[in-house]
Amino acid sequence: MLPAPRARTYAEVTELRARHPEAVAAALADRVRRPSFVPEDGRLMVVAADHPARGALSARGRADAMASRTELLDRLRTALARPGVDGLLATADIAEDLLLLGALEDKVVIASMNRGGLAGSVFEMDDRMTAYDVPGIVESGFDAGKMLLRIDRDDPSTVATMETCARAVTDLNRAGKVAMVEPFVSFRDGRKVVNDLSPEGVITSIHVGQGIGASSARTWMKLPVVDDMERVMEATTLPTLILGGDPVAAPDATYETWRRALALPAVRGLVVGRALLFPPDDDVAAAVDTAVSLVR
Repeated sequence: MLPAPRARTYAEVTELRARHPEAVAAALADRVRRPSFVPEDGRLMVVAADHPARGALSARGRADAMASRTELLDRLRTALARPGVDGLLATADIAEDLLLLGALEDKVVIASMNRGGLAGSVFEMDDRMTAYDVPGIVESGFDAGKMLLRIDRDDPSTVATMETCARAVTDLNRAGKVAMVEPFVSFRDGRKVVNDLSPEGVITSIHVGQGIGASSARTWMKLPVVDDMERVMEATTLPTLILGGDPVAAPDATYETWRRALALPAVRGLVVGRALLFPPDDDVAAAVDTAVSLVR
């Protein structure tokens, strides 16, 4: 059987999408997959790129940092090629571009699921599943599904998001796939949604997030680094990846908070996007290498 067609340039990606859309399915079938979600050392270093699908394009003060898809893909390809990087968290558009470019060989892929809560919208808390669904994750041969669960006690949409995420956790477990839950206690400050990053807020979000679904056997948490992480992580026995967010502190200060969190038993690695893809000095490779050194 002939190998699946691959692209060498972004123009060729568009050509394949326009004239040979079946190339995506062929590349998925042909892709070299990892034998398990967790490497032998039990640690994961994942690069995240699912913010654009929620209309969030800013990074480090640049409102349009992720506006150029080709620039973002350049940065992602640099990051994924670095030694010690295990995989990608993304929506289908980005994942399939990278797939056609051959950048997902032997990588873990975490499919982003609910992107309906567009940043700044009046319906931001009604975070419906508008990206991957469970059958799509299974058909793609990907490893996990990730969902954002923001809990706003003053917004009736929260319970619909909770129910949707709970169903996804249940269905992923039954399909033998990891369910990655990213919970926050949130509130509105005017029109803007703000996450409660106090230790108490994160602890509450953990308990709600780990309790959804008919089984937690394959549930992982995706959590921010906050003050008093030792006490925060006492709230769960679930394996956890630390998210990077969009830091405003100097990189060395950010790396130090990651290093301390990674020393905790339940913390099994990092899932970081903007902090590594758009470092202050624009050296993506060096930033990723530093993160890998902290994880491993």
